[in-house]
Amino acid sequence: MNEQEITDQLTKEGFGEVSVYEDKPDFEYATHTHEKLTAHFILAGSMNLTDVSGTKELAVGERFDIPAGTVHSAKMGHLGCKYVIGEK
Repeated sequence: MNEQEITDQLTKEGFGEVSVYEDKPDFEYATHTHEKLTAHFILAGSMNLTDVSGTKELAVGERFDIPAGTVHSAKMGHLGCKYVIGEK
């Protein structure tokens, strides 16, 4: 799916806030939570997402949902990462 198709899909699923982010190589988001359910869909590059279950590497075409209040962190891959994120 392309960026628009992913955005449309998340909107149909009830994600009212849908944005596209592009982070630089090896950029890190420290441990944090979100007040809402979030869906991450990788468009380019990769992201390593860590939560209580461990670390999962997300590659192009993969989606990972994080329930509201879940403690997690993220580190972008060596090529950076472009992704769609939806919140509801």
